[in-house]
Amino acid sequence: MRSRSNSGVRLDYYQRIVHRLILAHQEPVTGLFPASNVNSHAWIRDNVYCILAVWGLSMAYKKIADQDEDRAKCYELEQSCVKLMRGLLMAMMNQKDKVEKFKMTQSPYDSLHAKYSSKNGLPVVADNEWGHLQIDAVSLYLLILAQMTASGLQIVFSLDEVSFIQNLVFYIESAYSIPDYGIWERGDKTNHGEPELNASSIGMAKAALEAMNELDLFGARGGPASVIHVLADEAHKCQAVLQSMLPRESNSKELDSGLLCVIGFPAFAVDDAQLIHNTKDAILSRLQGKYGCKRFLRDGYRTPKEDPSRLYYERWELRMFENIECEWPLFYCYLILFHAFQNDKRSVQEYADRLEKIMVRSEDGILLVPESYAVPQDLVGFEYQKPGSQAREVVGRCPFLWGQSLFILGRLLQEGFLAVGELDPLNRRLGAQKKPDVVVQVVIIAEDNEIRDKLAEHDLHVQTIAEVAPIEVQPARVLSHLYTYLGRNRKLGLSGRKSRDVGILSTSKLYSLKDRIFAFTPQFVDLSRFYIASDNELMIDILKGEINFLKSAWDLLGRPLVTLVLKRIHLDQDKIPLAMIQTMRKLKSGYINGTRVMLGSLKDFLNTSAITDLSFLGSTEDGYPDRLHPDVQTYLDEHLLRSFSNRSTMNLRGGQLRPRHLRRRMSCKGAIKKTRSINVDSDNLGMEGPSPLTERRLSSVVPPPWLQANKQGHVSVFATTPEEGPTSPPQLGGELGLRENIYPVDPHHSRSAIDRRSEFVRQQEITVPKILIQRHRAETNFADTEVEELIAMLRETESLEEQGDILQYLVDTQGLDFNTAGLGLKHKSDDNAAELDQAFMDDVMLELSTAGAGGSGGVGGGDGCGAAAGGEKKKPPMLPVKVPTVIIDPTTTTTSTASKKDLDNANATATATTGIPAAPVAPASPAAPAAGCSTNNNSLNNNDSSQSEGMLEEGRVVTVRDLLKGLYEKACQQKLWGLVRHTAGMLGKRVEDLGKAVTDLLVRQKQVTVGMPPNNEHTITAPLPEGELRQLIHDAYGDDESTAMLTQELMVYLAMFIRTEPQLFHEMLRLRVGLIIQVMAKELSRTLICDGEAASEHLLNLSPFEMKNLLYHILSGKEFAVSSVARGNLSIVSCKSSRVSKKSQIGLGDPEGEDALIATIDDRQGQWLRRRRLDGALNRVPRDFYSRVWTVLEKCQGLAIEGRVLQQSLTQEMTPGELKFALEVETALNQIPQPEYRQLVVEALMVLTLVTEHNMVPCLGDVIYVEHLVHKANQLFLEDQRKVQGDATLCCAKLKDGKEQQQAASGMLLCGGAAYICQHLYDSAPSGSYGTMTYMSRAVALVLDCVPKHGEKECAIS
Repeated sequence: MRSRSNSGVRLDYYQRIVHRLILAHQEPVTGLFPASNVNSHAWIRDNVYCILAVWGLSMAYKKIADQDEDRAKCYELEQSCVKLMRGLLMAMMNQKDKVEKFKMTQSPYDSLHAKYSSKNGLPVVADNEWGHLQIDAVSLYLLILAQMTASGLQIVFSLDEVSFIQNLVFYIESAYSIPDYGIWERGDKTNHGEPELNASSIGMAKAALEAMNELDLFGARGGPASVIHVLADEAHKCQAVLQSMLPRESNSKELDSGLLCVIGFPAFAVDDAQLIHNTKDAILSRLQGKYGCKRFLRDGYRTPKEDPSRLYYERWELRMFENIECEWPLFYCYLILFHAFQNDKRSVQEYADRLEKIMVRSEDGILLVPESYAVPQDLVGFEYQKPGSQAREVVGRCPFLWGQSLFILGRLLQEGFLAVGELDPLNRRLGAQKKPDVVVQVVIIAEDNEIRDKLAEHDLHVQTIAEVAPIEVQPARVLSHLYTYLGRNRKLGLSGRKSRDVGILSTSKLYSLKDRIFAFTPQFVDLSRFYIASDNELMIDILKGEINFLKSAWDLLGRPLVTLVLKRIHLDQDKIPLAMIQTMRKLKSGYINGTRVMLGSLKDFLNTSAITDLSFLGSTEDGYPDRLHPDVQTYLDEHLLRSFSNRSTMNLRGGQLRPRHLRRRMSCKGAIKKTRSINVDSDNLGMEGPSPLTERRLSSVVPPPWLQANKQGHVSVFATTPEEGPTSPPQLGGELGLRENIYPVDPHHSRSAIDRRSEFVRQQEITVPKILIQRHRAETNFADTEVEELIAMLRETESLEEQGDILQYLVDTQGLDFNTAGLGLKHKSDDNAAELDQAFMDDVMLELSTAGAGGSGGVGGGDGCGAAAGGEKKKPPMLPVKVPTVIIDPTTTTTSTASKKDLDNANATATATTGIPAAPVAPASPAAPAAGCSTNNNSLNNNDSSQSEGMLEEGRVVTVRDLLKGLYEKACQQKLWGLVRHTAGMLGKRVEDLGKAVTDLLVRQKQVTVGMPPNNEHTITAPLPEGELRQLIHDAYGDDESTAMLTQELMVYLAMFIRTEPQLFHEMLRLRVGLIIQVMAKELSRTLICDGEAASEHLLNLSPFEMKNLLYHILSGKEFAVSSVARGNLSIVSCKSSRVSKKSQIGLGDPEGEDALIATIDDRQGQWLRRRRLDGALNRVPRDFYSRVWTVLEKCQGLAIEGRVLQQSLTQEMTPGELKFALEVETALNQIPQPEYRQLVVEALMVLTLVTEHNMVPCLGDVIYVEHLVHKANQLFLEDQRKVQGDATLCCAKLKDGKEQQQAASGMLLCGGAAYICQHLYDSAPSGSYGTMTYMSRAVALVLDCVPKHGEKECAIS
């Protein structure tokens, strides 16, 4: 026998150590490691880390296997790894129902368990007794599974296991938006069981998703069925969130040493070398000690001050743990591996030496890594005085296997038995290296030959959909449907992918399915999704953004390929819009916005694009892996027929349905305008300071008084002009005293109702004809004729705005499901034959139903077709009523209910407004139920007016909702954006990506509020389902559908910006969408010099592209001007030079259409006021503001802002850089309704921070009232103004006379300054001898008792 080589001997030594310390503890049945000799629980995370040393050693043996027994040792070690990984897999597969449930609920109680019994792999604690939701543990498992499989181990044995692992990928793919308990199982650091978003979990999930992508779990022996698929966009979202969080770990932990495993081995999740460096430096500078690193600041675990009798901490006691946190040698092991992978030998040696000093020797001389080091009880006092001075003692397990395993890996690397590439066969460590520039390939396809020829005129040559065959072009929704088949498994009860979202990275690949190749158009061009898709300019803008995004985010093989289809619907008056032509020319040039692009045809790009095989669509479970799943087959066959066919849009008015007699017009003008709630006129942006009333109509939160008592009787509020007053129905007991004021007033909700009533009544009185039909019963208070007149008008009017007003009115009075078709009895014999109108029919029905059913409430009319005014669907009473045979003659009427004039008016509604005749009722049928009131409201896409004389199937209904849909589609075509937003709101449409957009903002640590401050603001702090979000926004704005729609739209734009330009959001914690809307209106009214109402009209009529543009200018603080383009649309242009901004370039309502220069503003005036207003509305604060406020708070008893007191005790619980602290300060500041006033309060706080930072005084004393400082500064300012006769002498600094007193009492300053502060102070620059900071500093000196009143003080204001 040859003697062992030195390396062999050394490896045998490590093998003995691994055997004795690690493998000796492995349970023979399950293969799991128990936590210790006394605790049989096996944690997923610890188990995976334990086995890494065994895996590393097996690879070292494989290399030097010069003898048979080495090969045997290698195999034995490999099989120990397989045994452990399969043990964990079995334990998780036992909980497969949880994986399935979690995909839907994402609830902590439905998560996989974090630990199992090492004896039998079963759960050991209940779902709610432990913080089980630890995404990083499952992700670590998947990551190491991928690495081991890539290194040649066979861990997964069957296709069922492959499906399960595919579902584990779904389990972690939304890690970026799921708060969990994290690597330390604690969640929030007070340990009250609050989960939070943890950067370490998101990073680990991102690494696992990337490692699993396109991995064959059967290794070299597998086929297409054993490949795991990951949607690249999910991994990228995790990356984006991770980058926005680092070096922060979570809301309560501003830093965590656990991040070392994310920036280095094993995850290598960060691609940005600078960010890796910053994170590591932050950890070393703040958490490193002599004995390792602290886990996070104020970590009380195992410290002598911890109360071991309870799990959680009191908020005030966290401060006690400062500087005495335990130090963990484990992190030195991570640092050794980190530097070994960076090939930095010097640092590796430095940490190896440090680690050696603190390791414990066992009896037989083996070096052990202890769990942690704590300060001994009796030395705590000295440690507080001089942190890091005292010797510490070992607490916890020794050896700590997690650390021991990483230590052994480090040793194998240091001694050259392993190369770094062997521990990382998937090459994740190379992620942070610079990549070559991405070239984005763009293909434009024409829908048909006509569009192709139109493009050819502009020298742009493209193919049509037919010509690109055999490649098939499909919309993104087809891909998202196909992906729902991924991971389905009947035996395991797993249902496949739940999320329907496919991002741009997924649609930028080609897909092969058997012998077919598919290309998919991106999700954002899908027109069925939302109205912003019909704004071509916005779509082009989004396209540029997506191309830019691909440049930075693409990391797959091949080049990204963006496929776009140009359709009829994109044409503008039958021409291709100029913006599109310009963009295509840019694409042709090879560069767009700094990204390299290639424009070409699909077949040119086949060889250079990424192609993914959709093999998972085979019916493997039925034993036919080569055949498509039957459902998929039928879906594709159906879909290929109609994927790009145009949907016909509804016609609101059939051509030959003009009414024969034009009748007297009634006006619903302004019905839509009444719903608006954006208020600009009052100078403090509609946020009343002292009074709790907000500027808005009745909110839907409080049901209007006439809905509370009885939903049946329905008073139309609009239908009563002040002269008449409503005839209050007897069931309501006549207590509805609306005679005084027809705009219902709820003292908590509506100030505008009282203030503006007279003006409303003057401007937009709704004249409604007196009800003509003689009613027999008081309770049937329906105004049918009015409805019928309105519908006639709806037919006559050409103007969409007028149609909108009429429909708004119908919705308000009749409800969305009101059937406008009615039961028409039509005789074709005589053209003059009057049709029996719905109103009449309803009346007859009503007579009968109330007589027969003892007044059980009528069918049609006010109740609408089964929709109560509150909007909830109610099934109408379907009574088997016998309809009397009514013989109708043009001259005489047989029934006493209707008059001749009534029937004359009737031809309006009999034929349905869409050009489809109403369902006829057989004249003599003995029992014809009210067919018109069946609650089916299928949208009618049939606009064939040639049928206008024919009949349709029984029971067709044309509801107000259908009419609205038609109007919505028309408004989209005609680009009347104000109307589009309003009708979209009334139809309850919601932005498809709303939930996604809100999540995008929240996960980047921005909270969102909706509604108008201060009373209707709702804060969104956690991702919500789409439906709830829509409801929340709806509640916040009440009836104001347009603003509710605009809010959803702005959230989508904010999400776009935060994805592409995160720097716009620096130092902003909360995005207050309501305030942003008001500031946008305010800015428009400033640049257009118009009043508030006009400005909010202009705002709501901006095209989505201009809206996004305006939002961008407001976020970035850039000056802009507004210029008018065709059809009264506004266009927002940046002002590069300050010359432009003096002139606002607008020609609105100018008949000649020339751009009249309205006025020349001195742009210096109002500049600071505007800046403060913008910063206040966007909640912008100076850098490090919150941590500086923390230092002020430490030195006083508290800070009072607008009635909210920030207590000093907050500093006991939270560290200065903690996000939770920043949110506390933010919440207090958000109590201030006026943005400019809020900004002055921020400035006052900054002055206080200067006082503390220069250590002028040891303590600031009692609670400081910050507003007092601001008001004091205002007084000083006014005194100075009087002395120098400044501008303010015209308003606030005027010498007091009687009128002035009265003015102050009514709460309005002459200059309109908010919160009793002079407008001119708001408009002063911060610096300079008359600057706001000067006055603030003087105010601080006067108000605070602690600042000495005499003597020289050095006072330099930076």
